[in-house]
Amino acid sequence: MTELLKDRVALVTGASRGIGAATAKALAAAGAHVILTGRTVADLEAVEASIYEAGSSATIAPLDLTECDSVARLGAAVSGRWPSLDILVLNAAILGPMMPVPQIAGDELAKVFTLNVLAQQALIAAFDPLLRKSDAGRLVAISSGVGRNPKAYWGAYSASKAALESLVLSYADEVQNLAPLKVAIVNPGPTRTAMRADAYPGEDPATVKSPDVVGEAIVALLASDFETGHRLQLPR
Repeated sequence: MTELLKDRVALVTGASRGIGAATAKALAAAGAHVILTGRTVADLEAVEASIYEAGSSATIAPLDLTECDSVARLGAAVSGRWPSLDILVLNAAILGPMMPVPQIAGDELAKVFTLNVLAQQALIAAFDPLLRKSDAGRLVAISSGVGRNPKAYWGAYSASKAALESLVLSYADEVQNLAPLKVAIVNPGPTRTAMRADAYPGEDPATVKSPDVVGEAIVALLASDFETGHRLQLPR
């Protein structure tokens, strides 16, 4: 099934580490050319080097998604080089403050929503024309269980993920009959990432799965004929 991804063009946000890096590597191994975005140039270069060493190809596009016009510049750069975009993986996110809702400062909440929601909508807007030009466009948004089942002290992050899910599912419904474009939401479950370590500082990392497991699951989903609006929930 992964042969369906050969020669496809994919863009993965937050690709410098964790789930983003693992997904990018898995996509490249399946034959896709992967555009890697993230803020840290050295980390992106390391992922790119790993992809090239494995015999695949990638392009790095360092940027901060929250900076003014950064997404528009990325969209222009990609459209200037490729006639379409086959895969967009919305992975970049921040955890934000872990505290009771009444104690969350407005500027901290705004920072979470700027990246986790506003930047994601900007990415969809920027790449919608290129995704529609693909004969099998795919958009995958990485969410979280707390987006649907909020819990104490996770208010900022869970609210942002609930908003993200609403955005991408609305988009899925809007384009369903206009283009061969499908949208899915992935809840990776507990995964060995830097964000997970920040949220659970006392947890033994060996008790949760590697990002590689999530990356492979996302690639398997992208290579399948899933129904738009599909939710993939990975186990612990």
